[in-house]
Amino acid sequence: MKLIVLLCALVALSESLRIPLIKGKTARENLREQGRWEQYRLNHPYSPITKFSQSGAESMTNDADLSYYGVISIGTPGQSFQVIFDSGSSNLWVPSVSCSSSACQNHNKFNPQASSTFQSTNQALSIQYGTGSMTGYLGYDNVQVGGITVQNQIFGLSQTEAPFMANMVADGILGLAYQSIASDDATPVFDNMMSQGLVSQDVFSVYLSSNGQQGSVVLFGEIDSSYYTGNINWIPLSSETYYQVTMDSVTINGQTVACSGGCQAIIDTGTSLIVGPTSDINNINSWTGATIDQYGDATVSCSNVQSMPSVTFTLNGYTFTIPASSYVTQDSYGCRTGFSGSGDSLWILGDVFIRNYYTIFNRSSNSVGLAQIA
Repeated sequence: MKLIVLLCALVALSESLRIPLIKGKTARENLREQGRWEQYRLNHPYSPITKFSQSGAESMTNDADLSYYGVISIGTPGQSFQVIFDSGSSNLWVPSVSCSSSACQNHNKFNPQASSTFQSTNQALSIQYGTGSMTGYLGYDNVQVGGITVQNQIFGLSQTEAPFMANMVADGILGLAYQSIASDDATPVFDNMMSQGLVSQDVFSVYLSSNGQQGSVVLFGEIDSSYYTGNINWIPLSSETYYQVTMDSVTINGQTVACSGGCQAIIDTGTSLIVGPTSDINNINSWTGATIDQYGDATVSCSNVQSMPSVTFTLNGYTFTIPASSYVTQDSYGCRTGFSGSGDSLWILGDVFIRNYYTIFNRSSNSVGLAQIA
């Protein structure tokens, strides 16, 4: 009888650690529907590398193409929030009822007085954006993620937010990177999951669906073989801060077009595009036949997508190929590639890359596993 109860408990735990991700409208889509996209992009230029500038404070940038969100709850009783599960940052934060910014008005806000388990602190929190900041304070409370409860989790409560946050669907961010880059050295949610024995393995994994609104998921403590085919290719981290790895090269039709001689890349669920040095990205986009518009988007003719080349990224000797059907986004305004330039040598392999590979973040071996999606 005890064995049956234990098995049932293990099954329940396994199921509870899967958090469905919603593929919702992006800020770009919402703003275009309102006729405000052109002005927004001029006022809030996208600087993706800002997120990874280690200046002692958590960083983020205004990514208008993020579309994957999951639901968590904080407090007792739980208050629900849509968050970005972000492997490129380490803090958990949500808006608070004391937030005075207009950006908070259309988001869920945490009310500390409505939670019997909330504990306040005197610690200030600041998250720097590419075009503004979020400021607030830190508190402790229970955080429910997919049916399990992380006890006494430190998190940020915003009191001011940068204006562009008003156009994002997510209420806040749940950072999944290492504690070493967390603002105020706050313990990340996944670190507490591990230390509190809430996961059977010190891993989390992500499957992003490319078709439709359903199917995307983040799994804590689990590697699910139904999401991939073939072998898992393990890439050791070159830095235990973000999930940073060494990339050998980027090739098209067997020709090296970027990252010649090797470079550093971050696997990031919280960046929508593939980002690299401007000169390298310009070369890739040139090979695809793209032209750069006034907002920095690389546009292509939708009729050419089927004949455009695949782009291959080599990591730790393993090749990962992204077809044009995956790196080109098509909407009612036309087609554009998912490659964006920055004034930095660092690469970011965001959702455009991750949608092609079941991605496993392994904290016990400090590595990232990539396997072809099933």
